[in-house]
Amino acid sequence: MARYASALEELIEAFSKLPGVGRKTASRFAFYLLEAPEDEGKRLAEAILKLKERLRLCRRCFNLAEADLCPICSDPQRDHELLCVVEAPHDLVAIEATGAYKGLYHVLHGALSPLEGVGPKDLRVRELIERVSTGGVREVIIATNPNVEGEATALYLQKVLKPFGVRLTRIAQGIPAGGHIEYADSKTLRRSLEGRREF
Repeated sequence: MARYASALEELIEAFSKLPGVGRKTASRFAFYLLEAPEDEGKRLAEAILKLKERLRLCRRCFNLAEADLCPICSDPQRDHELLCVVEAPHDLVAIEATGAYKGLYHVLHGALSPLEGVGPKDLRVRELIERVSTGGVREVIIATNPNVEGEATALYLQKVLKPFGVRLTRIAQGIPAGGHIEYADSKTLRRSLEGRREF
């Protein structure tokens, strides 16, 4: 049986599906919007609709973009011979926030996890191999998370990219084992990038 009117209950249910949001927080969000001016709720609804309508994946790096290429891939000032491989778009954003990296990216959209049924075909590995095999890349920095899945992904990428003769490096272990790149502070990420090592 619903605790509130059905429209309010539906909104609480929708909010509670967001990561890290329980029913209590979802209720707070819903009541805030109920009491907020109508235009605030409309702005939120429009922003969500625009997000779903406009965003797509960059055809080159698979970052989030509103055009065919993301702003990073289309920037001629970036070092197009340097490629940083990350698991997710939020990892890219975290690295960009350091200001220490000026190359391009490749977003895998996940990490290898045999227990969850995630293999190389479920990630953007084939596209990464194609990018490296066509030449023009002198170094690939593997910046997967320093947890079991991230390390397994890094080792797999090392194996499949080694035949192309590019320099393969791994971000340094300034990020704690079992941690996630998106939660690391800028100084730690900067040290990880600057202290990367040969794979």
